[in-house]
Amino acid sequence: MVRRLGLSGAVSLAVVALILVAVAAPGLVAPASPLEISPVDAFQSPSLSHLFGTDESGRDVLSRVLHGARLSAGIGLAATGIGVGLGLVLGFCSGLGPRFLDAAITRVVEVLYALPTLVMALLFVAVIGPGPGSSILAIGLATAPGYARMVRSRVRQVSGSDFVAYARHEGVGPVRVFARHTLPNTVWPLAAMITLGIGQAIVWVSALSFLGLGASPPSPEWGSMLNAGRVYLLNAPWMTLFPGLAIVVTATALTVLGRRMSKGSAA
Repeated sequence: MVRRLGLSGAVSLAVVALILVAVAAPGLVAPASPLEISPVDAFQSPSLSHLFGTDESGRDVLSRVLHGARLSAGIGLAATGIGVGLGLVLGFCSGLGPRFLDAAITRVVEVLYALPTLVMALLFVAVIGPGPGSSILAIGLATAPGYARMVRSRVRQVSGSDFVAYARHEGVGPVRVFARHTLPNTVWPLAAMITLGIGQAIVWVSALSFLGLGASPPSPEWGSMLNAGRVYLLNAPWMTLFPGLAIVVTATALTVLGRRMSKGSAA
């Protein structure tokens, strides 16, 4: 497994595993409560007692970053799930449906795909209102066109393959061809792209929260922490540094892992 992923892929896998632990049970690894305030400990620089320092309310930044993994990564996972699910429906309907349906879906998807994802997410949030739930729905809807294009392309490729043509020639019904050939050979290669998409979704989730359109303070969400820390950037840079590093490291690890998986599936 390590040899197939390479050193960078193995390190990325280890980072993702640590993030999943923080998502599943942040209380096991966080040294303190992410919401407990202690005004006398405010603005303490990183030390042995507070490895990432403390914020303006004396809250432990390390604990907030670890608990923030559940919010940031959790929202990113949920948003990716919505985007992939909607993309699968649109992609299969377009790739296997009649020409008029394919043309209609393709035109709509191409128009939406031409818009930057974050701009689309901002438009959706403007319509449905700010909040974590809105961020999930907005990013899911904004990423769906990209997944729909990939699914349609893959469906067309699989449907025109020799093994599908042979199965049809042998009298296998369309439902069985779809279940045994089209579906698995379309969905499985998307695993690498989904891994990449989760990293991108986490960045967009943090961007919305930084703009005040996602999770709001004192919620320990990485983008929200960046927004709160920017006010004290000169006096307490660790308030911005560590949540920013969490976003960068998580997105980078998922991107490297996704690329390694993509190369492995291609090989």
